[in-house]
Amino acid sequence: MKYTSWRYAVVLPLLLLTQSVLAEIQAQPIDYQAGDVTLKGFIAYDDSTEVKRPGVLVVHEWWGHNEYARKRAKMLAELGYVALAVDMYGDGKSTEHPKEAGEFMKAALADKAVTTARFQAAMNTLQQHPMADPEHIAAIGYCFGGGVVLEMARRGLDLDGVASFHGSLGTDNPAEPDAIKAKIMVFHGEADSLVPAETVGKFKEEMTAANADMTFVGYPDVKHSFTNPDADKFAKEYDMPVAYDKAADEDSWAKAQEFLKTIFMATPME
Repeated sequence: MKYTSWRYAVVLPLLLLTQSVLAEIQAQPIDYQAGDVTLKGFIAYDDSTEVKRPGVLVVHEWWGHNEYARKRAKMLAELGYVALAVDMYGDGKSTEHPKEAGEFMKAALADKAVTTARFQAAMNTLQQHPMADPEHIAAIGYCFGGGVVLEMARRGLDLDGVASFHGSLGTDNPAEPDAIKAKIMVFHGEADSLVPAETVGKFKEEMTAANADMTFVGYPDVKHSFTNPDADKFAKEYDMPVAYDKAADEDSWAKAQEFLKTIFMATPME
């Protein structure tokens, strides 16, 4: 991307400092297309300034585009970003049943070209928003979404950074050396049985071999889906190996905020 870090070094801190006083968060559904599929996203931003600001894509868990993803988009808007909660399944599909969620996820990942096209369509939509700076875009993802944003980084998409929260780390498409343009941050529960230690080890080896700028944060005794308060409900209803962890949730969000500020303000100018 083209970098104007001098401008963000001045403007973005002022935006972040004034949000609580001036911000009026605007949030609404937004439809966009990938091929013949209508994707139903949700965009959030504050209207306290007309200055263009960085954009952040939010990729949902395997449950689909739901209120949790929209909540994270609104949280990012409160921090001064333009945030788009994306729809990777089409037509805004979501569920609270793991069997259906697994089917949705399998279908979405069946064709790599389709997966990339849907993500790219969301990225283009965010870049075209009048409040967003099209040259400064990042992505964060949860669970399935964490795996998606890491895959997009592996494929060399022009993102400033990606952050994965309890995301899938394995791949059949390992990154080539120097192919990854985005800075990467990964938040992982070390008691996550869905992403075992062997997978974590292979992921770290892959990132090292690819010369990726990657920061890995592990949380001891923390299970999968640790940022979502609904995880405990799913664990009880469906005997899933997931659990909310307030401390890990708050720590990962604080670190993610610092990560976003760093990638948008401390990048060298061209």
